Amino acid sequence: MKIFIWRHSKLFSSWSMFDEPHVYQDNYLQAEIMVLANTEAEALSLIAGEEKWNVDELKHLQPRILPLQEAAVIGSFVQY
Repeated sequence: MKIFIWRHSKLFSSWSMFDEPHVYQDNYLQAEIMVLANTEAEALSLIAGEEKWNVDELKHLQPRILPLQEAAVIGSFVQY
């Protein structure tokens, strides 16, 4: 098993960024989803069951992948 983490920030996006992904249906500034799964495809399949997440847009982002066999910092987040 692995932990898959997708994080997207629209903090510095603008109207000129037409290709910017929109990973969550509601308006957001920061969005993050973490999934425990064997593969990225399985993780995306699980996310598809969550009502407001846009899987097609998440596919444009590279998730952080953490194997469970070793110690790791899962994440940190600072917003000023």
